[in-house]
Amino acid sequence: MALAALMWSIAGVVTRHLEQARSFEVTFWRSFFMLLSLLVILPWLSGRDVFAKVWRGPRALWLSGLCWSVMFAAFMVAITLMPVANVLVTMAVGPMLTALVARVFIGHRIAPRTAAAIVVAGLGIVWMYGAEVRSLSPVGLAVALCIPVAAAINWTVVQHSQRHGQAVDLVPAVLIGAALSAAATLPWALPFQASARDLSLLGLLGLVQLAIPCVLVVYCGRVLKAPEIALLGLLEVIFGIVLVWVGAGERPAPAVLMGGTLVIGALVFNELLGWKEQP
Repeated sequence: MALAALMWSIAGVVTRHLEQARSFEVTFWRSFFMLLSLLVILPWLSGRDVFAKVWRGPRALWLSGLCWSVMFAAFMVAITLMPVANVLVTMAVGPMLTALVARVFIGHRIAPRTAAAIVVAGLGIVWMYGAEVRSLSPVGLAVALCIPVAAAINWTVVQHSQRHGQAVDLVPAVLIGAALSAAATLPWALPFQASARDLSLLGLLGLVQLAIPCVLVVYCGRVLKAPEIALLGLLEVIFGIVLVWVGAGERPAPAVLMGGTLVIGALVFNELLGWKEQP
């Protein structure tokens, strides 16, 4: 799980070393190479009939795939509009938004510890963006917020389906997400401008930054408990900020570090208490 978080975290620093590819073209090529990777990995793991199962999958599987496509596209567009650290910390509020969405739509109770963590994480986000309000890109913020919102809807759909006896296999859902993301961004990516070096870097992202870690997480979920996965997943934020700082010279602002500390601290506190409450 820690290795998966490290793989996820390379997107920012790799993107900063692209030569010509920008915005939607970056999103298209990363999604396209991820799709190619999963087309090889999935039959190897689950047999050749896996694609038939995907096509006949329940509505929840396709809705989950749609959410993944939004997350894939929004992330790459967001880091072309904002510093990587801002995007990563904004993504980190996903578990809190998931608790709120699950409460509203499927009646999940929000524990007092989670409610307190939501308040603290909210303060962290306000602190992070409040100091940059004059230089803040409203479009970048809106795109970045699409990531945790889509993640919250995604996990709520998965939980609701499991309640009704329809388990959603996340790897095929990710495959659908990659296909939808590539198809949706293709018209906006034309005409292609990526250099050969750009394509090699984006191919690396499709395979190493998305396809492999997504498969790893599914297998980790069979061994680790949810709080363990959530806590280890937070390493992506720390790894990502450090890598883009060291590898691309993108130093996070003090407000981002302080606000991010509040957000990550709230998440760690919430997950640790949840871990202790489990029988």
